[in-house]
Amino acid sequence: MLREVARQWHEMRATCGRGWDTLRHKAPGQVTFWLIALVVGAAAGFAAILFRSAINRLQAALYGTEDVNTLASFASELHWLWVLLIPLGGGIVVGLIIQFLTPDGRVRSVSDVIEGAALNDGRVEKKAGIASALCSWITLSTGGSTGREGPVVHIAAMISSWVSNLLRVDGITGRDLLGCAVAAAVSASFNAPIAGALFGLEVVLRHFALHAFAPIVVASAAGTVINRLAFGDVTEFLLPGTTTVEFYLELPAFFLMGLVCGLVAVVMMRAIFWSDDLGNRMQKRMGLPIWLRPAVTGLLLGAIAIEFPHIIGVGYETTSLALTGGLGLREALLFTIVKVAAVSITMAGRMGGGVFSPSLMVGALTGLTFAHIATGLFPEQSSAFTLYALAGMGAVAAAVLGAPISTTLIVFELTGDWQTGLAVMVSVSMSTAVASRLVDRSFFLSQLERRNVHLAAGPQAYLLAMFRVAGVMRKPGDPGAADEEACLRMIEQGLYVQQGATLETALPRFEKSGVAYLPVVTLEGAAQTPVLQGALFHVDALKAYNRALAATAAEEHS
Repeated sequence: MLREVARQWHEMRATCGRGWDTLRHKAPGQVTFWLIALVVGAAAGFAAILFRSAINRLQAALYGTEDVNTLASFASELHWLWVLLIPLGGGIVVGLIIQFLTPDGRVRSVSDVIEGAALNDGRVEKKAGIASALCSWITLSTGGSTGREGPVVHIAAMISSWVSNLLRVDGITGRDLLGCAVAAAVSASFNAPIAGALFGLEVVLRHFALHAFAPIVVASAAGTVINRLAFGDVTEFLLPGTTTVEFYLELPAFFLMGLVCGLVAVVMMRAIFWSDDLGNRMQKRMGLPIWLRPAVTGLLLGAIAIEFPHIIGVGYETTSLALTGGLGLREALLFTIVKVAAVSITMAGRMGGGVFSPSLMVGALTGLTFAHIATGLFPEQSSAFTLYALAGMGAVAAAVLGAPISTTLIVFELTGDWQTGLAVMVSVSMSTAVASRLVDRSFFLSQLERRNVHLAAGPQAYLLAMFRVAGVMRKPGDPGAADEEACLRMIEQGLYVQQGATLETALPRFEKSGVAYLPVVTLEGAAQTPVLQGALFHVDALKAYNRALAATAAEEHS
């Protein structure tokens, strides 16, 4: 009897062990994982709604309205001193947060989530992420000219990272959980389940593997349900009437507008990077503390908002005006220029927020500007202003995000207008084709490239940075270790690699020197004397790289 009980106990333990291994290593193909994806999606959806509500509450206390669609109007009625001081106060608070709660004085956003997916098994920083969420909340509530989607994506990534660490899952499952959380957050933010799912695959995971599709769709649906429970089944923007295209005569105009929107997107991205570089140089030259940079930014934004209150916050009121043709040619052109400047100042000032909502606004204004010109030249063959603004909105946003598929769907789901698909798709395809050749594929990947994280070129470029020399080298005494005297002679000739380096540094040295192995050293003492620790063999480095490439290909095609 006791033997039978013991046998059953051991069988039960073995079954539980197999189930745990399945969860950790084969979860994407299991129904159990879909349940976890549902929970993660619901949590990310609630986080997105709570973040949006928190912005509305603080915004209402400062500007007098919770509705983002009336924020600019309310701000224009305030005394100019309040319009100046509110962003200044917000900048001071943001500066203090990044001064004391972030290691590098930088607010985290979507680019960090993409980096976490590629290089950190689907995990992102938590302490700096919480500080960044606070910065973005204050920025968007006090007049910063950015969007709430970037912070929401990073908050969702922190939730998935916590779950991944709790379950101790491997890299594939961690990345899939990250995709689930991001998809749910985007869906909850926009009431856009299809676009949310594709955003998680196209932008964050950057592949469309079948094993990830089902759980990400489940999570995206959960985020959408939460949005509809909170706000009802409504779209962000309401378009007047219907929109039609004079297909054969007017399609060339949308091709041309797509090219214009691609160039506008590039100007916007480069303006942000140029402003950031300028801010870095000025801060270094003047010796300004970290906290003062957002404070100066807030002051500049307040000064601009006195004359142009439409730059405050996510800009949905102005975007709606553009989509309904409520702005003239001069206003649309001027508002585009001022918005690009305000977004550049906000991002360069190290304040929080994302670039998606600003790119929607800039795109809608660009499309409306193009519509005024096209209608003036060919009044009989032109569609409504709404169609041009809608296509422009998608074209600029797609070029900035480097996500033509999910952005096109987001535009459709934001407006509820599915009759303009051809015009939007033509404009989006042209804008992304132009922009991807002038920047590193997208704003996010260009940000990472500026930090020497080379994801734009694909896994063949960034995988080398994931392997430390110390983890691949052969130590003295290991089977097949290099001859110590030969290593010392090579060190004297300057042929060595440091123990903390990566294969990204080591492999070019093999190609240049033609040797079979390189001594691995640590630099010790004030004189930085090389001390031998082992040797890195060329064949070992190539084997590690090949295994990583094979694993990545298997994940992306499974």
